[in-house]
Amino acid sequence: MSRFILRATAVFSILILCGGIQASEPTPEQTAFFETKIRPVLVEHCYRCHAADAKSVHGGLLLDTRAGIRRGGESGPAVVPHDAEASLLLSALRYESFEMPPDRKLSDSVVADFETWIAMGAPDPREGESRALPTSVDIESGRRFWCFQPVSRPAVPAVNDEHWPITDVDRFLLYQMKSKGLEPVADADRRTLLRRIYFDLIGLPPTPLQIKAFLQDDSPRAYEKVVEELLRSPHFGERWGRHWLDVVRFAESSGGGRTLLFPDAWRYRDYVIDSFNRDVPFDSFIKQQLAGDLLDSFDWKERRRNQIATAFLLLGPTNYELQDKETLEMDIVDEQLDTLGKAFLGMTLGCARCHDHKFDPIPTRDYYAMAGILKSTKSVIHENVSKWNEVALPMSAHDEARLRESEIELASLNNQLKKLQATLSELGTSPGRGGESIDPASLPGVVVDDLQAEKQGTWTVSQSVRGYVAESYLHSMDAMASVTFSPTLPKRGNYEVRVTYTPSSNRSARVPVRIYHAAGEAIVYIDQTKPGAVAGSIESVGVFECDPNLNPRVVISPEGAASGVVIADAVIFIPEGAATSDEARAVAAERAKNRKRINTEIKALELQIANAKSSGPQRELAMAVTDLEKPSDIPVSIRGLVTNPGPVVPRGLLQVASFCEIPAIDDAHSGRMPLAEWIADAQNPLTSRVIVNRVWYWLFGSGLVRTVDNFGATGEMPSHPELLDHLASTFAEDGWSVKRLIRRLVLSRTYRLSSVTPQATGMDPDNRLLWRMNRRRLDAESIRDALLLIGGHLDLAIGGSNIKPGTKSEYGYQFTSTRRSVYVPVFRNELPQIFATFDFADPNTQIGSRTSSTTSPQALLLMNHPLVHEQSVAAAERCLSQTELTTLQRIDIAYEEVLGRLPTEGEAVIAARFIGDSSEAARWGMLYQTLFESIDFRFLK
Repeated sequence: MSRFILRATAVFSILILCGGIQASEPTPEQTAFFETKIRPVLVEHCYRCHAADAKSVHGGLLLDTRAGIRRGGESGPAVVPHDAEASLLLSALRYESFEMPPDRKLSDSVVADFETWIAMGAPDPREGESRALPTSVDIESGRRFWCFQPVSRPAVPAVNDEHWPITDVDRFLLYQMKSKGLEPVADADRRTLLRRIYFDLIGLPPTPLQIKAFLQDDSPRAYEKVVEELLRSPHFGERWGRHWLDVVRFAESSGGGRTLLFPDAWRYRDYVIDSFNRDVPFDSFIKQQLAGDLLDSFDWKERRRNQIATAFLLLGPTNYELQDKETLEMDIVDEQLDTLGKAFLGMTLGCARCHDHKFDPIPTRDYYAMAGILKSTKSVIHENVSKWNEVALPMSAHDEARLRESEIELASLNNQLKKLQATLSELGTSPGRGGESIDPASLPGVVVDDLQAEKQGTWTVSQSVRGYVAESYLHSMDAMASVTFSPTLPKRGNYEVRVTYTPSSNRSARVPVRIYHAAGEAIVYIDQTKPGAVAGSIESVGVFECDPNLNPRVVISPEGAASGVVIADAVIFIPEGAATSDEARAVAAERAKNRKRINTEIKALELQIANAKSSGPQRELAMAVTDLEKPSDIPVSIRGLVTNPGPVVPRGLLQVASFCEIPAIDDAHSGRMPLAEWIADAQNPLTSRVIVNRVWYWLFGSGLVRTVDNFGATGEMPSHPELLDHLASTFAEDGWSVKRLIRRLVLSRTYRLSSVTPQATGMDPDNRLLWRMNRRRLDAESIRDALLLIGGHLDLAIGGSNIKPGTKSEYGYQFTSTRRSVYVPVFRNELPQIFATFDFADPNTQIGSRTSSTTSPQALLLMNHPLVHEQSVAAAERCLSQTELTTLQRIDIAYEEVLGRLPTEGEAVIAARFIGDSSEAARWGMLYQTLFESIDFRFLK
């Protein structure tokens, strides 16, 4: 899908999400977008001419307040919310009416951010004058906010109805419901529950056989057994790993200016999937991603995993073309800090880059204290176009030994190859871009090459056709051009004069060669379309008496030549009595024979080297970070500008969330290990709350804190703070096991409730008290994978790269893979249409909660997309292959495969009437496609 469509889809989604909110009241997400994408650009590129403290305000335009940017200057309003075309600021950034900033046009990605910002209503939290460093933050007062309080272990409330709750989770929720006068709805039927748990835990629908087995199991533990089976499934990690990939903005291309492919990003994706399958404790999961390279381990496989895990820090969108390398490094650090802040802490740390956080107790000093840790980490390798850091991955001791043996063997083979190449060079050849060249030392007589000749007019140096002397030859069609070859002859005498050239069909057939000799001047014409008489590229033009005192020379010029290119390469003067043409041919033949023999040996040796490389163990590379050799503290960047440094800040941690005295970070280390240990500590008030809230969101469709990435003042308060702390404390006590947490939640009575919406919707329309289950639309991956599974074409292979070999660019990529969606390449500027249409996470930013829209393009895609049609027909063919079934039985199978239930009596009648007595796959395919288009397929009840 084109970048335009993706951008338009993103903008449309933002409008849907934010359409009812006034520009003066930005949401937390809008504020974060402004603070990370808009304000830093204004500060860096605009404030010097358009701020209250500028030496001279140009055009009466102030951009450092919301009022100023809306009011505009002499030309009118700079920004018109929701109207990009009427916004003069955007026009200036595009270099349409004005050109701002005047020194250089900003990147397309920055302009796109302003387009998105204006489309969402230009939300702007700025009230007064902009300041470089606002007033100090009251840390102690800030610690009184709920999310910075220590995680408690509240008592489980007593409830009157002890028959309804199954777990403590139910007791917390029932207590709240009762206090508000609400009653929970009935449980979901068994088919609905089974479809729900399958999609939630592995992202695939249950098959008719799996449905039948569950319905026939009437034991009290039937549901629990299904849960255990799904938690053990390798597909569990694929489903839950994809959730985490949203949070860490996973992608396989860099975005930015010249978007680059990340060929090894798949290793991180597979690490995440494997970690969820293995139920790696979440505190270890944190440490591996932030400081895996610094963890001690005697197991090479574990060291390998830990190294790969640090790709977490490198996966962000980055403009590696940026030539200001200091700014590039700080942009990378800013993106890393913003991502880890939201992912692990639920804090918008990026909002403190230019100034103290406007809403949360995060001073700019804390931002740069943590930024110094990441700045002391090697993330990027600088070249003209910079590149992400890579490291060699550990391997087993056996493979290390084999690799050393292979390296010794390769060194020996390469040594032999060098000797053969040297011998070949001695025989008068050396490799050139166009093929073999002739060594002047191998030729008889006095050789004057084009490099030594005197040139006039326009000549082009070339190596395109082999057989030239020395390094290159000249060609021209300029009638005014000429090349003069003047030899240094030892004495007066008769010399055979030979001219070298590279023959080809585009050459001139009548090239004039002028020979200036002792008796005067001669002119000879040669046909350069045909091979020369000697060795295919040398032509004799006669024998002439030459006197070194009379300036003997040969001139070659296109003047007077027939149409075509004229070649000037070298001229040879062979003294009388030296090698004859016959002798030269014999020498040339012998040399050619030896060259052929050595070339054969070289090719055999090159093949041997290639086989040795491919058969032996390979040293694999991966995106990963390491500590810099010389870690250091960094200064505050006033207004976020690296060109405007302030005081140096010691590396450290977030003061407001610190539960003990923060130790100083020594000069020998970056500080990533203390950072990782602090985040992963059970005493950290944020970490466990944030992850259990994410798991709740992934299962129930809405978090206990609905702003899953923002626990700060602009986020929402928890609907059930005691339950959140109960889950967070239990989670840590359980060894940070994600699977145990999921098991606890899905085995609750609350998870098993129906999603029906009776009269109580008026009392709690958003279902914040969880008296029913939330009805949720399937995500893009579940829709695609279900289509392929039901069609019989889903490739369930696990892991590995899935980018087509030879792919150099994401643009125009053809997404033809039938593997699970988690393995489909994620490119920042090119997504499959079905992903973009069904609200796939934008890989250009960290996404904790996806948009879940219902739009007409979704219905149109299910009606018209080739994938839907193809899988509908394939599913029909599979159904029809069961020849013993009746029409009604086939209709039952279709409904059960697609919707997880049997048709109602009315649906069965309508379907049977539509099918009639047809056994054509096309007809049955239309039935399947109709079911795929239905709301019951797209939604989990």
